[in-house]
Amino acid sequence: METIRDYLVQRRAKVESALDRLLPRPEGDFSRHIEAMRYSLFVGGKRVRPILCLAAAECVSNDPDVEQRVMGVACALECIHTYSLIHDDLPAMDDDDLRRGKPTCHKKFGEAEAILAGDGLLTLAFDLLAGEATAALPDPVRLQIIRTIARAAGSMGMVGGQSLDIDAEGRRIDFDALRTIHRAKTGALITAAVETGALAGGADDHRLQALVNYGQAIGLAFQIVDDLLDVTATTEELGKPAGSDTRHNKATYPAFFGVERTREMAAKAAAEAEEALAPFDDRAEPLRSLARYIVERSR
Repeated sequence: METIRDYLVQRRAKVESALDRLLPRPEGDFSRHIEAMRYSLFVGGKRVRPILCLAAAECVSNDPDVEQRVMGVACALECIHTYSLIHDDLPAMDDDDLRRGKPTCHKKFGEAEAILAGDGLLTLAFDLLAGEATAALPDPVRLQIIRTIARAAGSMGMVGGQSLDIDAEGRRIDFDALRTIHRAKTGALITAAVETGALAGGADDHRLQALVNYGQAIGLAFQIVDDLLDVTATTEELGKPAGSDTRHNKATYPAFFGVERTREMAAKAAAEAEEALAPFDDRAEPLRSLARYIVERSR
């Protein structure tokens, strides 16, 4: 029987092959800019968001070619996620020198080029969503997917959550504010990954809502575990500076509840994600396993 780690390795390889194919090559007048984009995209990563997108599509579709039809959406999500990491690492934000064990984009290419590399990846994502990479999807579905991702990545989602996160540094906020930050900063794009996979796979309204509920729970679990790992893992394990949240005086679950209570809350969110999958058969098993993997991960 395939383990979740085998599943992730196989799917990550497929996503990275597609990304390599879809991104421009570092040639000609724009070679340095494209090199910076590709550097950050291929420096490593779990590819959780594209894998969630693919798994959600396969969960609701009987089409053996659904992975191929959805891969462009999956790759667009990873471009957006990587752009957010490039910008998050900048001196004006978290000021981190390491990402996935390697120098961050601004340390290798300079701040200006890092900003532009992030801009390039964000813009490329919507080119993929509207172009040949998703041409196998019906146009109304593509439009719905584009709007879902734009909202999740924008001022009421990931970007807005990052703004709230920065504004909360060094201030005392209540738990409702912390939950809003986490749902927007991390949860919104993870939920969108699951939702757009379901849309591309042709989910009916009932199954679509169940998968949105799953995505919201798994997004919360992911960010809670990120908070936890920042205080329990080493820099070598994380591939980025440990203790960054504490140094920036960020509001986190461990700061509110302590390590053990935070572990319990992460497990509860993962259990709620699995419960949301009750309407599905064995094709949802990768999503169930991903819920467990997210709370058990060490980086």
